[in-house]
Amino acid sequence: MAADSIKNILSRRVKEGVLFRAVDSETTECYACGHRCKIHEGKFGICKIRYREKGKLMVPTGYTAGIQLDPIEKKPFFHVYPGGKALSFGMLGCDLHCAYCQNWLTSQALNDSLTGVFPEDITPLQLVRLATDHEARVLTSTYNEPLITSEWAVEVFAEGKKHGLIGSFVSNGNATPEVLDFIRPYVDLYKVDLKSFDDKNYRKLGTTLRNVTSSIEGIFSRGFWLEIVTLVIPGFNDSDEELRSIAQFIKSISGNIPWHVTAFHRDYKMRDPQNTSAETLIRAARIGRAEGLRYVYTGNRPGETKSWENTYCPSCDEMLVEREGYRVQRNNVIHGACPKCKTTIPGVWS
Repeated sequence: MAADSIKNILSRRVKEGVLFRAVDSETTECYACGHRCKIHEGKFGICKIRYREKGKLMVPTGYTAGIQLDPIEKKPFFHVYPGGKALSFGMLGCDLHCAYCQNWLTSQALNDSLTGVFPEDITPLQLVRLATDHEARVLTSTYNEPLITSEWAVEVFAEGKKHGLIGSFVSNGNATPEVLDFIRPYVDLYKVDLKSFDDKNYRKLGTTLRNVTSSIEGIFSRGFWLEIVTLVIPGFNDSDEELRSIAQFIKSISGNIPWHVTAFHRDYKMRDPQNTSAETLIRAARIGRAEGLRYVYTGNRPGETKSWENTYCPSCDEMLVEREGYRVQRNNVIHGACPKCKTTIPGVWS
């Protein structure tokens, strides 16, 4: 689908945004993401979905480009309602351009004529009813970068709160303090992809390492429940040195933050590296544990990494949650604690 066609379709599904400030009479600064685009009349930001019209910042609303009922472990959140369900929804567009994106049909729809899906009109209440009808406990903004569609996510999550649902972001973490403050009353769970610990790598993807690490610090300090994922890509970020740097950074914030090291598979425009082996994931997980992270998990190789899919008590090593892939086989956490030694296990358990 041509990007121009998608722009025309989306131009009928917009509203005035709030995540901006006037620079001067001719320029608007958008602060929905870390790019802080300075947008002139009739122009778009880097995301190509937020634009200025008649002095106003126009942003997406009222549609979805994908809806899915998922186990919450697929997000992945491993310390939130084990075995529970999350209703995932997404829009179109992204502020980065990762060659290995696994949601490229939606995220790269404005950048690549080979991508894109038709949006489906929907209301926040309809999304909430889908969640409650299917006994989901969590609403998740995902599939594209949720920061750049934060106004819409907040509409949905505000409606969800009325029905006892929890809001969550699955994000690249290229945030600003302003957008985090805006979403915090409506978003309790935040998953960040920490893609590398090399600024040169991040600049190839479209942002800076410091933007993301600052955002992770801000997410944690604001009291979101935070889990971090690193997609381990051979030849890109899989060296012991880089994995250790990531683990050390996470530990500097808190050793209780779950770190998921997940397997890359060839996708979109990145076809050269080998798919990540189970052995590489185990090596990464061991590095994380050695650096003092209490909860390190492997992903995307179900059943191949032995105990690294499970949650154990850091005090007595009791198995608390047994998993294979996205399936919870046993959950022994009682009132947020280990049943054997009563150690509190951080997370959202009930």
